[in-house]
Amino acid sequence: MSVKSLQQFVRILMYVAVALMLRFLVIDLFLANTEIWWQQAIAIAIVFVVGIGFVFRGTARVIEETTDVLKGRTGLAGGFLQAIGTAFPDMVIGVAAAFLSLQVRGLDPVRAINLAIIAASTTFGSNIYNIFHAVWCVYRQNLANAKDKVVLMFPYWKGSGRVQPFSAHATLPSTREMDSAMRVLTVLTMLTAFVAIAMVAFGQVTIPLMADEGDLYQLTVPVGIVLFLLCVGTLFFFRKGERVESPDPEIHDEEQMYHSQKTWRIWLDLILSGIAILFAAESMVRTMETFSVLTHIPFVITGILAGLIGCFGEMMVVHVYSVHPKGRIGDAIVGVAMDNIVTTLGASIVAIIGGIFLGGKMLILIFITILAGNTLLIEQISRMKNSLVREKL
Repeated sequence: MSVKSLQQFVRILMYVAVALMLRFLVIDLFLANTEIWWQQAIAIAIVFVVGIGFVFRGTARVIEETTDVLKGRTGLAGGFLQAIGTAFPDMVIGVAAAFLSLQVRGLDPVRAINLAIIAASTTFGSNIYNIFHAVWCVYRQNLANAKDKVVLMFPYWKGSGRVQPFSAHATLPSTREMDSAMRVLTVLTMLTAFVAIAMVAFGQVTIPLMADEGDLYQLTVPVGIVLFLLCVGTLFFFRKGERVESPDPEIHDEEQMYHSQKTWRIWLDLILSGIAILFAAESMVRTMETFSVLTHIPFVITGILAGLIGCFGEMMVVHVYSVHPKGRIGDAIVGVAMDNIVTTLGASIVAIIGGIFLGGKMLILIFITILAGNTLLIEQISRMKNSLVREKL
């Protein structure tokens, strides 16, 4: 094992160790065993800062570095592998909240519903962030193409990265990737509409203790099973890659290191990263619950805000692939669509174990926003494809 390989493995073990520390030290020993608000606030800050800044950010980098290597070895789509990895935090936060909901359902029905609301709003809220961030990235790429000059990812912020027009790219994405991304987004739109319609048509529930909260809607178990099968079928159908392989002159040192590693070692790093995400996500759920109680912010709002935590990895990958013209922006936008399919799969798992609820107003707002974002992203991808065709003529 090379020095770089050993350093990377030690780094991943650190992610796991820190995630375990958050779950069993900060949460169990400090957050759960105190009623003093400022001590709880400190524990919450530690979980969010360390969880996002170290564990989630670090594991997202591992996913980014290994995706292209595994793509070449397995024949699977880079966006598919990317989505499986980056959607894991979204899915785990939702599933963890659902399991906690089931654990307290017999003892505290109101708390159980609140945790189920966090599960739903986190899962679907993360889709909103993913889609609209991708819309912005593709829009900036299209703007660079239209002006045929470099533009900043975010205006007036030089540190946000520079987006180069296709004319300056050493490697271009393929039009087949653009078509694949639009097809996946179309399927995602249909699945999202199916979930919203099913919750309204079959999932209205009455909770006497929560009458003041308005109508509540549940994603029922039968609908969850159907949704699970549809998501698995979609992932299987779009599992193959469309990108034409070409040399990458700007490969990261860590990614180069993975090119020389055996496949089992790459999967080991990904599994360990997943374990770190799992424990960090459970800590996030418990922290979000306490945060809502302390601040009196509705649980659904807390869940939506937490969606940003879950999709941080995917947003980071899309951003990096946008500002580094290595021909992988196609992988990135396919990955965004596939990521949201995977989080929808997570929602179906949560539904099967009985843990998704949303209030009527938030249900409408969340799903309409997702559908609008999907439409905007399809339009921006279509414009990018047109630029790509013109560039190749």
